[in-house]
Amino acid sequence: QVQLVESGGGSVQAGESLRISCAASRLTYRPYCLGWFRQAPGKKRAGVAIIAMFGFSLVGDSVKGRFTISQDSTKDILYLQMNSLTPEDSAIYYCAAAQGNCPGRISETTFRVWGQGTQVTVSL
Repeated sequence: QVQLVESGGGSVQAGESLRISCAASRLTYRPYCLGWFRQAPGKKRAGVAIIAMFGFSLVGDSVKGRFTISQDSTKDILYLQMNSLTPEDSAIYYCAAAQGNCPGRISETTFRVWGQGTQVTVSL
């Protein structure tokens, strides 16, 4: 069973950057799709970015140009580099894994395995 553990969350000020990570253990899916989602208080969980085993990636419109998804496939670690953070980016960030290729859009329904989340708080 795949297990995902996020890390790197914290509190930053608006305009600053943060990189969060997700370590995947027993990632035997071939191919696979990995993703980042976030959930702010009182809001539904929303897609942030996804990346496929062979490098195809999508970034959501709300973070395009500021966030970058990447992976170290040799270590099964997923990253999310977040730049120019705003208070609207404050949320719990979750990573997720799915067997198969990534779809052409970011959707929760693609994913079956989720991490426990890491909190990101951005203040003015």
